[in-house]
Amino acid sequence: MSNIPKIVILGAGYGGILTALRLQKELNYNEADVTLVNKHDYHYFTTHLHMPAAGTDKPENARVNISKLIDEFKIDFVKSTVVQIRPQDKKIILEDGTLSYDYLVISLGGEPETFGIPGLADNSMNIRSINSVRLIREHIEYQFARYKREPHRLDYLTFIVGGAGFTGIEFVGELSDRIPELCKFYDVDPALVKIYNIEAAPTALPGFDPELVEYAMNILTNKGVTFRLGTPIKECTSEGVVIGEGEEIKSATVIWTGGIRGNRLIEEAGFETMRGRVKVDEYLRCQESENIYVLGDNSLVFNEEGRPYPPTAQIAMQQGVTCAHNLVASIRNQSLNKFEFSNKGTVASLGKGEAIGLAFGKKYTGRKAAWLKKLIDIRYLFIIGGIPLVLKKGKFL
Repeated sequence: MSNIPKIVILGAGYGGILTALRLQKELNYNEADVTLVNKHDYHYFTTHLHMPAAGTDKPENARVNISKLIDEFKIDFVKSTVVQIRPQDKKIILEDGTLSYDYLVISLGGEPETFGIPGLADNSMNIRSINSVRLIREHIEYQFARYKREPHRLDYLTFIVGGAGFTGIEFVGELSDRIPELCKFYDVDPALVKIYNIEAAPTALPGFDPELVEYAMNILTNKGVTFRLGTPIKECTSEGVVIGEGEEIKSATVIWTGGIRGNRLIEEAGFETMRGRVKVDEYLRCQESENIYVLGDNSLVFNEEGRPYPPTAQIAMQQGVTCAHNLVASIRNQSLNKFEFSNKGTVASLGKGEAIGLAFGKKYTGRKAAWLKKLIDIRYLFIIGGIPLVLKKGKFL
């Protein structure tokens, strides 16, 4: 009977794929049995999804096959959906089988947070996966075709984006670029199209540099976006949204980007959670077991001020590197590394050739910021797939 420890990684998002790739690099052959589980056979770039959602890029450019990234002699890939996590038995129940583990990495990604807003779950769409952005893209184009047959239905040409965080802002930037093309193709007067970005907080991009936020809002306003800040969505119906003190905006398209929570499977497994996220220790382990690591959208990591870091791709990637080191160290009875987040900066795109960013202690706007974002994307491609992936995908991101 083999005594080789079994490591199971749930999810091939930023945290999961970085953990797998680092284990592949650091572990010797037959030092551990590593299994990566993901419901799709590809890894996708969440930070790029706003573009195919709006129709300014192809969904295929935002993904890469997992088989192109991993060494099949070191990592076993299982394409399946996780049904249940059973930490008491050290087992993972899949839709088509069961896996046992000695070490578990939970990086399943988040789920939309509706904050209890009535009708939101049933009547809105989310930018969360390749399949979801395909649906949004096709839906948007379909509204223009519908309008040509029912020209009295201006709600077909009204697009509501709930949430003015990074995803919401980046999406309306791309959508405002896409609308003129659709208007030309379908012979629709651009003046009839409305894009609303609705945010409950008093400002767009809450917590970001005010000067850069103002720049972003000016750019997007000039591109046709109407902001409704400090205005919560009270209800989402099949006919649009109810906001503020009862104002109704009729729309056939509501895209919700107003927040994400952890994963229901973690709550169902009995872990102590906050909105589906697990508060991890300084080594990224959950409180219930030293053999279970939790990353990305599923984890809660607090800064020195006692506030949780936002679950970004950047933090998930750094968690993956630390997690892999600590797994190898545990197997070899070596000391673990504490996780310390190093903020390299943040960039938000505003459509073609426009962006805002904070990096290296400086503020960037316009084309410089757009190039900075492209460099960040290319750096990630290099990290996971080297020069071949950069050459294949770099021109699209």
